Amino acid sequence: MELRLSSSQSSFREEVRAFIKTNLPNEIRERLRRGHPPRKSDVVTWQKILHQKGWAAPNWPIEFGGAGLGIEERLILLQEIYHAPAPLPLVLNINMLGPVLLRFGTQEQKQEFLPKLASLDLWFCQGFSEPGAGSDLASLRTSAKLDGDHYVVNGQKIWTSGAQHADWTFALVRTDSSTKMQQGISMILINLRSEGIKIRPIISIDGAHHLNEVFFEDVIVPAKNIVGEEGRGWDCAKYLLSCERAAIANVGLCEERLSYLQELSEEIFQAGRSIKDDMNLRLTIARLGAEIRALDLTNWRFLLNPDIDKENPGYASILKLKGTELLQEITALLARVSGLTGLERRSTEGQDELHPLAALVPRYLYYRAATIYGGTSEVQKNILAKTILG
Repeated sequence: MELRLSSSQSSFREEVRAFIKTNLPNEIRERLRRGHPPRKSDVVTWQKILHQKGWAAPNWPIEFGGAGLGIEERLILLQEIYHAPAPLPLVLNINMLGPVLLRFGTQEQKQEFLPKLASLDLWFCQGFSEPGAGSDLASLRTSAKLDGDHYVVNGQKIWTSGAQHADWTFALVRTDSSTKMQQGISMILINLRSEGIKIRPIISIDGAHHLNEVFFEDVIVPAKNIVGEEGRGWDCAKYLLSCERAAIANVGLCEERLSYLQELSEEIFQAGRSIKDDMNLRLTIARLGAEIRALDLTNWRFLLNPDIDKENPGYASILKLKGTELLQEITALLARVSGLTGLERRSTEGQDELHPLAALVPRYLYYRAATIYGGTSEVQKNILAKTILG
């Protein structure tokens, strides 16, 4: 299948490229190009720049801070941000909570939260997983008991990405323990500055602080913060996870990392020879390029084919499964290409001026989790078996 952009889509892509070239701070670009993760200040700076253009939440309605762009323009924008490379607008705000509020939220919730999500005046994290309730999310035990006009929340969340940066969390809580597990779950918005909340860091295998445990002890949350109907949080969660998994296809990121791999192959010499002349490496790069192209076309077909049921979670699972596997293979190859030099220094927060290869091994280690977060590969295969293969 050959993908040809229309003249208007090609013009939009050129507009995006020119905007990024002019407005993306070079310090942020170079840090990400070397493989370092964006800092919180990088994400905030760049999202506010995009928001001024209306591109932080490109497919949201204009009234809530979006641009009302179509699917094609949204995908073009996403891929150009990856190619730059630039930080993505905060996925938790834009691709996860935002769509849920647009679909299930009250008008008051939309007006209160959506503009702040788009401008990143509020930073949200996701409170789903618990000890003993990860892939089996329906067995969660964090409770929310209604008491007049508020809920009292008690329990624990784990593997909470970015909680150390966040102002609020959207959490799944059990509001009814007398019914079936999924039917007793609600989604609720919790201010992390509330009394009774403790956040404890979890240091990952790459030596960095991405994850956290979050503890709730008699936390008071207004009843109006329930998203959708009480006891229907599972519907919100399924919709959110489908949005998240489609966004984890990572086509643009895979393309950018493969481009960087090709760039490094021309600069690194082993035994007096450029590694770009290694036939096995060249064949591997060519194969990865072909697989990324196939994933890209699959992504476009999923988004544009009117005969595909966008509510079927199996199609998002295809993108998530293959996209994360490709990303892992590319980052593993980058780590190998860095050789012993890549092991000389560890890239840690606040030490971005280390050896230019310092980030490659830690990022390889970080992306070992890519086939776990957002639903494990095994879970995605079960979804595919049920919803696509029947």
